[in-house]
Amino acid sequence: MADEHAERDEGGGALRGLELKTLDPYLAGRRARVVPALGHLPVRMITNGVVDRTEQNWIADEHSRSTVKNTIAVLVRVMEQAVRDGIIKVNPARVSGWQKLYKLAEDELLDPRAPALPNWETLIALADALVAASHDQYRGWGEVVTFAACTAARIGEISGCHVGDIDTTQWIWTVRRQTTPAPGGLTDKGTKGKRARKVPVAEEIHPLVAQRILLAGPDPDALLFTGPRGGRISTAVLRDATHWDDVVTKLGYEHLRRHDLRHTALTWFADAGVPVHVLRRIAGHGSLTTTQRYLHPDVHKITAAGAALSAHFNALRAPRSQPSPIVMTR
Repeated sequence: MADEHAERDEGGGALRGLELKTLDPYLAGRRARVVPALGHLPVRMITNGVVDRTEQNWIADEHSRSTVKNTIAVLVRVMEQAVRDGIIKVNPARVSGWQKLYKLAEDELLDPRAPALPNWETLIALADALVAASHDQYRGWGEVVTFAACTAARIGEISGCHVGDIDTTQWIWTVRRQTTPAPGGLTDKGTKGKRARKVPVAEEIHPLVAQRILLAGPDPDALLFTGPRGGRISTAVLRDATHWDDVVTKLGYEHLRRHDLRHTALTWFADAGVPVHVLRRIAGHGSLTTTQRYLHPDVHKITAAGAALSAHFNALRAPRSQPSPIVMTR
């Protein structure tokens, strides 16, 4: 109990007066996100721009809307305490617009094809570079990246994949759960759409998956992918463990996020000619409009050609006026 009380006092006056049901998620947000992201900075160096970029990173790391909301709320309270103490004059955490950013992330990008990796060779080069940059060159990080770019899955869904979820007869993965941050650490819950979906496992990654199953052992509930010490993974863990930002910048993909591996897979599926209704089921999209954004621009040209042909048929069916008599002259 003494440890519990000490933990609840870690926010100082900033969190005083909060109800227990509010205090717990606030403490979790402060400990798991605010301190790792901003704890190394003096309070006076935490500007509106720093806060804005930090919030964008939390959204890009695929934290839930409530998690982002609670994390921002505790940051606001901590910085407000600094204002009251006279350390700073204005609270830089009181920024607006994160809800709009989150909505954009939920809707995917307006042009989700833009950040997709161009080909298989580029993917393998990225995976190898991330492994080389990681501690002890752990191969699992590269395997997670390769698997993500071939299945269109979110990193949290890959982390929540059990050995028993993979059908190696038909090579189909039934996506049933995802790993998400929670008070006390990472935990599993249902997928984003709350529905299981089936995803094909391409032949190129059959050896990778077979080896992971062999390493995990016979227990169908064993995690297929783990960190080097057997722990769960998240997009933030993957970023930090592989020095992601530095690696992708050196490779010329400085804007590439972990979530862009999903965009890569869906773009490749679309370019391979997968019908849009099947692509939607693989992606788990709620809206067909979101899935259609992955179709190659040439599809629009083909659609336009069909419309032009229809216009031509309509013109042929339209009633014609009688032609004027032709007068022959010498």
